[in-house]
Amino acid sequence: MRGKRILVTGSSRGIGADTVRNFAGAGASVVVNYRNKEARALKLVAELQESGGTAIAIGADLTDAASVAGLVETIERELGGLDVLVLNASGGMESGMAEDYAMKLNRDAQVDFLTAVRPLLASGSRIVFVTSHQAHFIKTVETMPEYLPVALSKRAGEDALRELIPSLAADGIEFVVVSGDMIEGTITATLLQRANPGAIEARKEAAGRLYNVGEFAAEVALAAVEPIPVDHTRYVGDVSDFQRS
Repeated sequence: MRGKRILVTGSSRGIGADTVRNFAGAGASVVVNYRNKEARALKLVAELQESGGTAIAIGADLTDAASVAGLVETIERELGGLDVLVLNASGGMESGMAEDYAMKLNRDAQVDFLTAVRPLLASGSRIVFVTSHQAHFIKTVETMPEYLPVALSKRAGEDALRELIPSLAADGIEFVVVSGDMIEGTITATLLQRANPGAIEARKEAAGRLYNVGEFAAEVALAAVEPIPVDHTRYVGDVSDFQRS
């Protein structure tokens, strides 16, 4: 990945942070994006730089057009463009948010953000959208009630982005979805466990195993370089429970 310029949204912690670590370790210049965890993002940048990597931190709330415009301007000035965009940031289970927050972040903001960043992407670049099996298959497989708003909005976001594939392809921009099961150690898993005690253990038993944050982040990073699947979806882990429903 040496010479590649990569932005991972929501990358100050969790899957995003470990994805950035994979890219930086492979020689890429990475952008650590955060919404309000500046200290955490700067700490990650310092870690990467101390290891010989090239990284900068840029704060931007994906639901705020002005801050997104600032992010685009900074990347243009500092890096000149992007070779890989990983749409990792998502949410919807946070307390105190508006009723439509999940859809606003997981669908509307994803499309608006890509629209804003698209001028930075040239022919040969790639977009990676990160989702879960529970969201990807929500039209055919029920999920936990506590996760339903996230699942529905993530799938709506995936559908809206997929509608752009012909236009992206015409510009030589590749698109791939990475879908994984519940990931142990994530904020989402923690919130689900809190709202529905035993839910993660039950899913782990049904699936046989669940990926941890580091394992899944490595798979997301691979999606930036591996051949695009026929249906643009790269499945991580067993999907048999979902596909036979």
